[in-house]
Amino acid sequence: MSRHASPALVPPASNNRPHACCFCWCCCCSCSWNEDRDRLRRPSRDTKLESIPKCEVCTKPSPDEVHGWSGSFDKLMKNPAGRNVFREFLRTEYSEENMLFWLACEELKMECNKQSISEKVRLIYEDYISILSPKEVSLDSRVREVINRKMQEPSPHTFDDAQLQIYTLMHRDSYPRFLNSAIYRSLLQARSRSSSES
Repeated sequence: MSRHASPALVPPASNNRPHACCFCWCCCCSCSWNEDRDRLRRPSRDTKLESIPKCEVCTKPSPDEVHGWSGSFDKLMKNPAGRNVFREFLRTEYSEENMLFWLACEELKMECNKQSISEKVRLIYEDYISILSPKEVSLDSRVREVINRKMQEPSPHTFDDAQLQIYTLMHRDSYPRFLNSAIYRSLLQARSRSSSES
């Protein structure tokens, strides 16, 4: 018998997906391809926070909404469909952890139970702040010091400075490339086509 058990990937509870991912309606990708890819990912890249879905449940965006995303990063980030599309783009750039961290911080802010807050703060730290994490986000030393102080008394706002820094990073760095990406351009074309056909 081996002394070291190898980590096993836990299969999803069900293959039936009640809500298809946002790309099903715009044909930007193949959902089955994404599921296969996610299944083959190394376990060390997974987050410990089970509550962040692979894709947020959302309604099909209107052509006006999709066009609006090109004029405002805030509009993109406030729209679940927009976040899904942007997250898929970040995945192609190997920087999805920025969106995952931002979403985890948003979820933390809605938590009221003190014990749950402490647990979520610890998991977010392990997943995205720790230098040992494969999903570590890029933060400056000042923000890291603030987090380390706030970790003494965890609250829903422990990561506010870090969340703002990552939001700004996505806005300045990834967002301009997203607007020129094939993912966004094909979505624009698909929504324009469906609008002109109706």
